[in-house]
Amino acid sequence: MTTIAMTSVRSTGTTRLRLTVRGRRVLAAAAAFPAAAALALAVVGGSAATATPDAGMPGGSFETVTVAAGESLWSIAQHIAPSADPRDVVSALARLNALEGGTLTAGQKLSVPAEYAAGE
Repeated sequence: MTTIAMTSVRSTGTTRLRLTVRGRRVLAAAAAFPAAAALALAVVGGSAATATPDAGMPGGSFETVTVAAGESLWSIAQHIAPSADPRDVVSALARLNALEGGTLTAGQKLSVPAEYAAGE
């Protein structure tokens, strides 16, 4: 006949968590994922803040001017507001039309703030 002996294993009640290098990397990646996702959404959604015709201009009213061949922002600024400082007018035109480089093409439509369009 076979006898089976039963032994009791005593539990200490607490276990210490040990993380390997790989486990720490996985845990760090899981913790960093929400921040990376939020940053990615902010970068992608940041393009929604592009200029509109009335962005940044008091009153929001404007008129449109068509760029002729050979014209620059400076020449347009001098034409539409001869009594104003051309630097201020160029800055307002660039801001209103979301122009980054200041390069214009013939036939391009530019929005002109109403305060300068009156001098046209």
